[in-house]
Amino acid sequence: MRLIRGLANLTQFARQADSPLAGGCVATIGNFDGVHIGHQTILQQVKDKAASLGLPSVVMVFEPQPREFFQGDQAPPRLMSFRQKFEALTDAGVDYVLCLNFNGRFRRLTSQAFIDEVLVDGLAVRHLVVGDDFRFGCDRTGDFMLLRETGRHKNFTVENTRTVTLEGERVSSTRIRECLNVNRLEEAETLLGHPYRIRGKVVYGRQLGREIGAPTANIRLKRIAPLQGVYVVSATLDDGSVYDGVANIGLRPTVDGKQPALEVHLFDFTGTLYGRQIEVVFRHGLREEIRFESVDALKQQIARDFEAGRAWLAGHGAARTAN
Repeated sequence: MRLIRGLANLTQFARQADSPLAGGCVATIGNFDGVHIGHQTILQQVKDKAASLGLPSVVMVFEPQPREFFQGDQAPPRLMSFRQKFEALTDAGVDYVLCLNFNGRFRRLTSQAFIDEVLVDGLAVRHLVVGDDFRFGCDRTGDFMLLRETGRHKNFTVENTRTVTLEGERVSSTRIRECLNVNRLEEAETLLGHPYRIRGKVVYGRQLGREIGAPTANIRLKRIAPLQGVYVVSATLDDGSVYDGVANIGLRPTVDGKQPALEVHLFDFTGTLYGRQIEVVFRHGLREEIRFESVDALKQQIARDFEAGRAWLAGHGAARTAN
């Protein structure tokens, strides 16, 4: 798997005489937020076609995601960071991820310019897999039919993505966000193909948890997460060890209420985690995030959260014995 950032880097790489992309590719386009079971079906569709044509497979994504560019903080929360997305696409067996910067210049591209500059001149696409509702270009005239018509003249074919449904409803990132928002974690896990998780680097916080006897590993979030509240979690550290615990995710209204963060208390852990990578899996929702009138009130509630978390684990089993 190789990551290509930007159209200029794509053009430079593709024009090399020995480039695997010199002869074209099979590509798909989308946000792929969550890389859920619907996305995995599309990726298999792309890989199967690439194998039959003897060409590399390419997934085109955007940073920021288009709705983030246009809506800012009002855009839907992400299901995963870009790093997690890239790793998930790598695990899915895609050959290349092309990440294009969705900026002012890019959003001004007409539909025809997008086809010419990105698909034809950049990727030399031979086969494209997109949904029949796919729209693109600043003029909003880019659609599935335009791609098919242009492909007849530009030597590429276009195929509709396969739709995956579960219980009669299409699997989508929006549906998963809705599940997480109301703590339907098991349903979200089924749609994702794995438990919902967040990975990040532990940073220094205000150390309030340590002061009140409940030290936490703090992971700063760039955006609001699709779920908020207090949860029973399991956490995998960068050495492979796993601990159960309780986490608060949200805006921490008692502390500052401004910066979204994930704070994780690991049961029976001793040591320091600053600077280390940690992956947190959300197993069970305990309560909503609320504002307390005092630090003492917060401390008392945290003790109750820990008790409730241990009680839930006693009935449902620990994720794994900590190393």
